[in-house]
Amino acid sequence: MYRLTSKLVIYRNIGKDSILFRLSDIFSRFDRGQYVKEELITEIYEQIHRLLEISTRYGFDKNLWHNYLAFQLAMSENPFTLVSEKVGANEGTVNAFAKADFRIFKELFDFDFSPIEEALDIHCFDVILHYRAVVKSEQIFNKSVSEKVQCLSSQIEAAGNEEELYRIITDFYRSYGVGKFGLNKAFRVSENEEFGILSPITTTGDMTLDDLIGYETQKQKLIENTEAFVHGREANNVLLFGDAGTGKSTSIKAILNQYYAQGLRMIEVYKHEFQYLSQIISEIKNRNYRFIIFMDDLSFEEFEIEYKYLKAVIEGGLETKPENVLIYATSNRRHLVRETWSDRSDMSQDELHRSDTMQEKLSLVARFGVSIGFYRPSQKEYFEIVTELAKKYPQIGFSQEELLLKANQWELSHGGISGRTAQQFINHLAGGLYD
Repeated sequence: MYRLTSKLVIYRNIGKDSILFRLSDIFSRFDRGQYVKEELITEIYEQIHRLLEISTRYGFDKNLWHNYLAFQLAMSENPFTLVSEKVGANEGTVNAFAKADFRIFKELFDFDFSPIEEALDIHCFDVILHYRAVVKSEQIFNKSVSEKVQCLSSQIEAAGNEEELYRIITDFYRSYGVGKFGLNKAFRVSENEEFGILSPITTTGDMTLDDLIGYETQKQKLIENTEAFVHGREANNVLLFGDAGTGKSTSIKAILNQYYAQGLRMIEVYKHEFQYLSQIISEIKNRNYRFIIFMDDLSFEEFEIEYKYLKAVIEGGLETKPENVLIYATSNRRHLVRETWSDRSDMSQDELHRSDTMQEKLSLVARFGVSIGFYRPSQKEYFEIVTELAKKYPQIGFSQEELLLKANQWELSHGGISGRTAQQFINHLAGGLYD
């Protein structure tokens, strides 16, 4: 194995502490006979343990060694892979190194572990080559990465030569991208040793815009702006404002699902994390994806100054905001910043022209080129939402009259009319809780 990994050029950045290179070192000492049996077995088991941890995290199955190698190909960010995610297969001298590396990976796929197993009287490699994973909930593993990596693994297994390997892997980069941004939909701020400032959100909802009953005009405005953005045309930052429980956040999450395959990614940022906005934008500005920075339930109290970070990012300084980044925010407040009566006075004890401060705060909303209002539905619209949602659950056996009567009783004791109230009511009935 060491003979193979030592010849890698493009993918040498996988790292000396990776499972691949640690196993390579183990096999090098085994081949030279420079080892103590029990110590070498312990080292092997440590790497098998790491392999099982990765496989559990990503839901790998069958041949875990193949899945791991495919995972390394999918996650390795280097000049070749970053260019390939933009243009796919391309002409250039670097292809000679790429194809040589792909030949090495194919040999690693077909590596014979039996000599070391027989010599050390172990069977762990045979187990990981014929693995049957325990069926797991999608909440436990990253399904988005799992499906793509296992598909790539199967294609590499079936590849007959280096030209076919080159096509398979560069097509993968062109279709899905590379690294965490290529294989994941959404991200959050998290100082993580493995992922840096942005860590993947491994389980995202599968909601669609059709799941949001009504609000057709609002959804259409959101679609039009997002499509322009995804297709490289001019687009605006968007503020979704209005009553609680009307589907503002759901609409943005559904937009991610609708346009993910076209290169849309989403980064969730909370108010207390605005200080990292410049750092986040620096990391994503040159990638071949469209990023929406999602700010949910955005509002500012009188004493809070975080809005200044947001204004600075939207307006830009000497370095303009990248064309592949937009900000989508939701808020229950039309102007984001709470106004007080003292804001409306030109004179106060602590500031000569307090209304100037108020105008600075309120000017933030003007930085969003598109503002979309989501308002509490009428009772008729509420009943329409309940009726449509109930169609998804045939086990709810009430007549239309009974359903609407119970829906009316529910909203009177659960916060009033809204789409969220309707969904909670249907969840209650779908769970068999009819009282």
